[in-house]
Amino acid sequence: MRIELNGQNIETQVGTLADLLIEQGFESPCVATALNGDFIARTLRSETRLNDGVKVEVLSPMQGG
Repeated sequence: MRIELNGQNIETQVGTLADLLIEQGFESPCVATALNGDFIARTLRSETRLNDGVKVEVLSPMQGG
């Protein structure tokens, strides 16, 4: 399926948000995730299904000021 991840179109075969994070190397427990603009809690990622055309944002905390 084709999805948008952080503004980039990618192809993936994974079924859940949790699997996408692993596949794409976002294994840090402190990332924030959104699906079509809606925040997805870490505890819900393994049950959040992905569909073709979905927009996923993954944000990591930044240090500095």
